[in-house]
Amino acid sequence: MTVQDNQWIAIGTLDDIPRQGARRVITNSKTIAVFRTSQDAVYALEDRCPFKDGPLSAGIVHGTTVSCPLTNWVISLETGEAQGADTGKTSVFPVKVEGGNISLCLQEKQLQNA
Repeated sequence: MTVQDNQWIAIGTLDDIPRQGARRVITNSKTIAVFRTSQDAVYALEDRCPFKDGPLSAGIVHGTTVSCPLTNWVISLETGEAQGADTGKTSVFPVKVEGGNISLCLQEKQLQNA
């Protein structure tokens, strides 16, 4: 799917993404990976590992994290931050599920520091 940035778009239904899997949305400037956890929570990250740009959409989802298939880095689906001793971050995008339909905001989410 190719779309313009800075807008909410409908990207499909919850059933379009397998549990513990991902689908990609391609925009004019980036590729966004939309993940579904085993508990049916949905998250969206830029589809690139902060270390070597590995495709996170091809990674393994476990809990609320994804492991990069290229580097094995573990990335939080909630914050986009590398876990453990690794440091780095990928962009997070707002996503919502209403009545089984998924919408994605193409403007990067600004996370509050705790």
